[in-house]
Amino acid sequence: MRKIAGLCAGWMMLAGMAMAQDNYEIQVYGSQTVNKGYTMVELHSNYTADGERTYKNDVLPTQHMLHETVEITHGFTPWFEVGCYFFNAIGDMNRTNYVGSHIRPRVRVPDSWQWPVGVSLSLEGGFQKRAYSEDDWSMEIRPIVDKQLGDLYLSFNPTFDKSFHGINKNQGFEFAPNFKAGYNVTKTIAPGIEYYGGWGALNNLPPFYRQEHQLFAAVDLNVSPVWEINAGFGWGLTSGTDDHIFKLILGRRFH
Repeated sequence: MRKIAGLCAGWMMLAGMAMAQDNYEIQVYGSQTVNKGYTMVELHSNYTADGERTYKNDVLPTQHMLHETVEITHGFTPWFEVGCYFFNAIGDMNRTNYVGSHIRPRVRVPDSWQWPVGVSLSLEGGFQKRAYSEDDWSMEIRPIVDKQLGDLYLSFNPTFDKSFHGINKNQGFEFAPNFKAGYNVTKTIAPGIEYYGGWGALNNLPPFYRQEHQLFAAVDLNVSPVWEINAGFGWGLTSGTDDHIFKLILGRRFH
């Protein structure tokens, strides 16, 4: 655990803060943090069947690209965790490469406060190579609010992104909200919908057709308390959004 903490601290000193990597980690966060003394290891696999076909602003095309992200998260207290990401791209035309890394400290409201909803806040930091992103140094601030209502689960992540180096460095904070609704049809199976948006700079929102909007049909499989399984298929709702994306998240908790 000391090695993991040291690695995360090193990334923080090197990288500062950065926004979430598009199509590398497609997930709507819940408010819960990893339990104290536990480590969650996750593999995020995302395949873009219908993406950008040509270079755009010197960024490699995403058509037929497989993204593999390793996420390691450790719980340091009952309300504080730190996660590290290692992004990788697999594709033809010399697109296979290590892309970058992020660090994500997160705190949540303790259960003892007895709030009616779950609330947490994460800051995600890191870098991504310029060939894979318009901005290589940036920041994400992600508030998280969720609620379990019987068999219905709702989560809302009103995320704010800020670039510090790259094409969008002079833009203000960009609004990128995420939303999830899932329903437990059995104790094991919980289908639902997930929404991911990139609305643009708050001080100058572009028209809808230039924004990014994705909708996923997804399912969570609660096969065991130590396992996390989420799979889905997503559609882009605007012309500038990657379309037909398959995603799979496999996670395992270790004490």
